[in-house]
Amino acid sequence: MIALTGPPLVGPARCDFEQMSAESIYYLTLDAKPPKPEVKAVVKKRRDHGRPSPARMNMVTILPGSFMMGSPKDEVRRDSNEGPRHKVTIDYPFEVGKFEVTFSEWGVCVADGGCRGHRPKDGGWGRGNRPVINISWQDAKSYIKWIRRKTGLNYRLLSEAEWEYVARAGQKGPFSTGYSIGAYDANFNGEKPYGDGPQGPYIRQTKPVGSYPANAFGLHDIHGNVYEWVEDCWNPNHSGAPANGTPRLSGNCKLRVMRGGSWVTHGYQMRASKRLRYTTDYRYDDYGFRIARTLGK
Repeated sequence: MIALTGPPLVGPARCDFEQMSAESIYYLTLDAKPPKPEVKAVVKKRRDHGRPSPARMNMVTILPGSFMMGSPKDEVRRDSNEGPRHKVTIDYPFEVGKFEVTFSEWGVCVADGGCRGHRPKDGGWGRGNRPVINISWQDAKSYIKWIRRKTGLNYRLLSEAEWEYVARAGQKGPFSTGYSIGAYDANFNGEKPYGDGPQGPYIRQTKPVGSYPANAFGLHDIHGNVYEWVEDCWNPNHSGAPANGTPRLSGNCKLRVMRGGSWVTHGYQMRASKRLRYTTDYRYDDYGFRIARTLGK
């Protein structure tokens, strides 16, 4: 056997590979799939429910506070369902529509496929900036559903307690105007004022929203023009009613509460404590509503 000694045989290394031809690159990449486009994660912008609504919504911010809900037993033309009088404390800020919802606003909802397609009659008085009428509680809720979807904000109806709080606007009397209301304070049967309020014409129809002065909270037509649906189920009195401003959702929920009086009512029917109820599907030419929104929720 012959043993081989010495350093191993090593061939010359070649590190400078030849550049691939265009033809080689073509055939090498013929079956390659094009790279997938980079997909960027879409982060949905969260709504800040503590911020006020956009200016176009015409919402007024209401600060927390307390008031006596219901009427005292000596109030003229008082009904028994307005008692017992009790203290309500609202410990959260909320927004309320400066005006009642108008025909124009309702029309936008219908045109967008909302509001159940309901096209209410206007009584021949005109549409535009007049409060929408011939609206049931169910209709009002359909508008709320639509506007929540469009804005992403938690709009709703007022509770009965919230409505009375903003209607009183810090006053101890039956109205935001104090203990009297007259024909030039609101749209109602001006021939039948309340207290020392002056008599005036009975217009016999709605008027454009904002035709009368705002109350101390900045709300127009909280008395008169059209009745306003609220969230609460009907109960024959305030016994057992919430004392924190939330709606009362027990009782006869086939009937819902309305507040505020209208163009056709007498002065006493516009008192802040006056309560009315109708079935949720009933429409009439002085039934309307305004919207609200809790801030921070």
